[in-house]
Amino acid sequence: MTNQSYEEMRENMVKKQLIPRGISSPTVLKAFRRIERHKFVPTGSLNSSYADHPLPIGEGQTISQPYIVALMTESLGLTGSEKILEVGTGSGYQTAVLAELGSKIYSVERVPALADRAGKTLRESGYKNIEIDVRDGSLGWDEHAPYDAIIVTASCPGRPEALLGQLSSGGRLIAPIGGAFGQALTLYRKHDKTIDKREICGCVFVPLIGKEGWER
Repeated sequence: MTNQSYEEMRENMVKKQLIPRGISSPTVLKAFRRIERHKFVPTGSLNSSYADHPLPIGEGQTISQPYIVALMTESLGLTGSEKILEVGTGSGYQTAVLAELGSKIYSVERVPALADRAGKTLRESGYKNIEIDVRDGSLGWDEHAPYDAIIVTASCPGRPEALLGQLSSGGRLIAPIGGAFGQALTLYRKHDKTIDKREICGCVFVPLIGKEGWER
């Protein structure tokens, strides 16, 4: 597979998967055209790197469908100055997208092997505005709170109270909320004394394991 063919696959991904489904943010589309998604998938899945579906990355986890990554990112309305918490580093692909659009990214992952692999790929890709830690993602990363935006890449059984508590006033949190076999992608916006909620679409994510998530 040549670099040029990967570039063509990225362009096709943007033109055939993202734009027709309503992804319109110039900065999000630019990030998807730039980031080499094939570096974030196992070698056995290279030919499917830009396909319109999730892919297994080991340890029972997946790299999400490109459209869902784009939808979640665009829904946060990032402007470039945000401090962002990502819950569920996984392969590091969503982390890279956030690093292109935010100021500082803090990412937490409960599986050490995934955190190590993602950290290596992100460093090799040149990102310097990312910190990764191995911990219970359902509890966030309180030391660096409050965050302007939080993205949760695994399903929550209910409203993520600990994470919402680490969100700044005016901040946004997006997460899949629901049962084990299907969730609603949900956007929360925090105000001084209230939290608004909007359901965006149905989705299916692996479970968020942790004290305020699902049991192992």
